[in-house]
Amino acid sequence: MSTPLRAGIIGAGYIATWHADAIKQTAGVELAAVCDLSESAARDLGEPRGAEVFTDVDVLLSSGKVDAVHILTPPHLHASLAEKALHAGVAVLVEKPVAVSADEMRAMARASEESGSLLAVGHNFLSLPGYERLKKARDAGRIGRVNGAEFNWCFPLAPLRSGPFGLWMLREPKNLLLELAPHLFAFAVDLFGDVEVLDVLLSHPTELPGGAMRHQSWRILARAGHVDITINLSTVETLDDRSLTLRGSNGLAKYDYAADALVVRSENASDLIVNPLVNQLTQSGAHLREGVVNAVRQTLSLNRKSAYGLSFLGITAAFYKALADKTAIDPRYSASSGVMVMDGLQAVMDRLPNGGAETHVHPKQTRKPKPDVMVIGGTGFIGAHLTRTLVSKGHDVRVVSRGTRGPFPDLPDQVETVGVDLKDKAALVASMAGIKTVYNLAKSMDTTWELCLQNDVGVAVNIAEAALEAGVDRLVYTGTIASYDMSSEAISITENSEFGDDMSDRNLYARSKAECERRLMQMHKERGLPLTIARPGIVIGPGGPLQHWGIGRWHGAGAVRLWSAGTNKLPFVLIDDVSEGLVRMAEVPEAIGQSFNLVGDIQFSAREYFDAIYEALGARVKVKGGNPTIFWAFDAVKYVLKKHALRRHGVLRPSLMDWKSRAHFSPFINSQSKDVLRWMPEANRAKFIEKGILDANLLGY
Repeated sequence: MSTPLRAGIIGAGYIATWHADAIKQTAGVELAAVCDLSESAARDLGEPRGAEVFTDVDVLLSSGKVDAVHILTPPHLHASLAEKALHAGVAVLVEKPVAVSADEMRAMARASEESGSLLAVGHNFLSLPGYERLKKARDAGRIGRVNGAEFNWCFPLAPLRSGPFGLWMLREPKNLLLELAPHLFAFAVDLFGDVEVLDVLLSHPTELPGGAMRHQSWRILARAGHVDITINLSTVETLDDRSLTLRGSNGLAKYDYAADALVVRSENASDLIVNPLVNQLTQSGAHLREGVVNAVRQTLSLNRKSAYGLSFLGITAAFYKALADKTAIDPRYSASSGVMVMDGLQAVMDRLPNGGAETHVHPKQTRKPKPDVMVIGGTGFIGAHLTRTLVSKGHDVRVVSRGTRGPFPDLPDQVETVGVDLKDKAALVASMAGIKTVYNLAKSMDTTWELCLQNDVGVAVNIAEAALEAGVDRLVYTGTIASYDMSSEAISITENSEFGDDMSDRNLYARSKAECERRLMQMHKERGLPLTIARPGIVIGPGGPLQHWGIGRWHGAGAVRLWSAGTNKLPFVLIDDVSEGLVRMAEVPEAIGQSFNLVGDIQFSAREYFDAIYEALGARVKVKGGNPTIFWAFDAVKYVLKKHALRRHGVLRPSLMDWKSRAHFSPFINSQSKDVLRWMPEANRAKFIEKGILDANLLGY
């Protein structure tokens, strides 16, 4: 048996999980190491997979522990890290965007050539099964001679409106192009070779916190030989269209790369009467075939073989095959292909104002902030609004985030953003120096209870321990109303309503938040932790998402499957009211040791809410009622298959009560928040609609 190739991952963010899963599924390869500046992030990814943990790239590369690395850091670090690894004799697969300029891409290509080390560019969509079928259809002449091509990425981008605003892709105007367009240029280059950019049209600007503008729609006109090319990027709330279309002399092919579905349309030789029918039946048959294939694939794998996952598996397999065989990489992922893709992106950037660099000038700092309040999770929807509310009330705020960038460039004198490892108690204690109030809005979205205990419950307790040691006056923790049993319309929910002793069959988010509350309240009773707990309802308002999963399961921006029939009232609340309630929780002495449900006075059913959106914005969302019992039944079938057929561990037992709770059947009583906090949420229905819908920029335009 041959020795497996040893893979390393540099950068343990979201995308790293997809790469780790692809490595696991690739024969002859093992994940040997994970490296990240955050030791806890590296451990969270590496230790469950048996990988050694590193925090220094130089140490990793000199250790001799890896034959190849996947570079998954923020893009501006890709080139330097890739060159270092290549010169160290380590093969490199770089996530897209491979570089931030054409010069950087060429430097990586030279490093690969000089060192003899393999370099692969991470244009993983080129390995999708449906795309392979598209190329075969073209090569077989089913489309004819191609004269036009259109590449679309039309998909909402929530961070543009609701954050987190510290993401790399929002730092400069060109970063949105570099984040979204590489796949589209990779398709074009693979199909047609060099792409000549002719023009760039920008539209639908939106304002980021602090005043910087970002365009949400890009139309790029280009040419490759005799083929006219259009590349469309749109991040407003729109029907999902992630597709490419090839128009030829005798056919048209449309490939939906998000669903991995290909339909080829061509003329037929039937007589004039039957011809239209044959055309439509042919297309219907193609749609049916693609739909059945994808449905079967997803059913048999229990949603594990998504198109996205298959794309990573394909490029990973090609990379390690080339490394094992000591042959050139598949041309789709070669350095030369990467250069052509980057040349196209560079041509677009060269046509942007100031080359795509930031032009907005933020206020200069005139004094160093003196924070007395800390907001953990201050770059998200609620946290950003809370921070600005605190500033408006005269506070300086220390925002704790994963990075040191936040949505407050217009408040340099009042807000400082710091990066702190939430599992490092000593670092947390140090960051709380001079702080009187700590808001913990952090949450994790883990897939097992063990990870929840580590990354959510463990972190919440660690923050509380730090707050005790630092001597803060108040810790405000944000739980969730999802922890309640909201399955019965006959039972009203108050702060005295119990979560239940056994929550093992509740969804992980509800269970984890409840366990956080239990442990923190125990620390309050036994050790004097100055704790107040907030449980916000369904929060809406400026920056909030249209696709709110507290209402139902969304199928793009245009359709939602409700958790119930949609006639029961839902616990909506405005973001401004939530921020005000959180501020009062720190100010009112009587709030210590208590919990508060921040639910507004104005309530809509789900159907009434979408009717209000239609009346205010003219956007009709297709609404389909759901049945919690049916959801539960399907969940039960999946549970049996996962547990007994696939023998997976940690599978959650389905609960009918949990599914009914998602529908928010139980009404809420908010009298305690009003009486103790003297909280006054918006009571005027017209103003509620104005603030929650009209001013919320739900569609992005």
